[in-house]
Amino acid sequence: MRDLSALTRFLEQTPFFGGLQAAQLRGLVAMTVERTYEKGATVFTEGEQGSSMYVVQSGELAAMRAGESGHPVKLMRLAAGDFFGETTLIEMQPRPFSVLVEKHARLLELSNRDLYRLYQTDVQAYVLVLQNINRELCRRLRRASRRLTEYAERAGDELTQIRETGPVVPKT
Repeated sequence: MRDLSALTRFLEQTPFFGGLQAAQLRGLVAMTVERTYEKGATVFTEGEQGSSMYVVQSGELAAMRAGESGHPVKLMRLAAGDFFGETTLIEMQPRPFSVLVEKHARLLELSNRDLYRLYQTDVQAYVLVLQNINRELCRRLRRASRRLTEYAERAGDELTQIRETGPVVPKT
């Protein structure tokens, strides 16, 4: 049996659950499913369709993406309090990277159905959770932008420039 009070105290400290009132947090905690993974396991693989996200309760994981050469590139390390997999819930696209377990991990899984149920039962909590997800995505985007800027400066060329891709409009 899970110790929901200890789990609630832990999750109060994570950015994903910031701003939630105690009752809202307890409701969300009750929705989570605990998953354990041994070192070397894969939580999910790049390109898979996903329907859930995860909060790291303990352990260490790495988010990996295949480079052009086919070799995996570590994008970020994940530890207790971090969350991942949320982009699939927002944009409904395949997983953009794989997550591998580097040290035995205990994760809390929250599905898109759970988030929809939260929306139906407590819109305020749902909005807070989405704001927290958006805040973290913005932090990641800023970090990626800094890294890209450093790389572009070292490369001294335009290879690192990102071109916005949108609909192609035919010339008339």
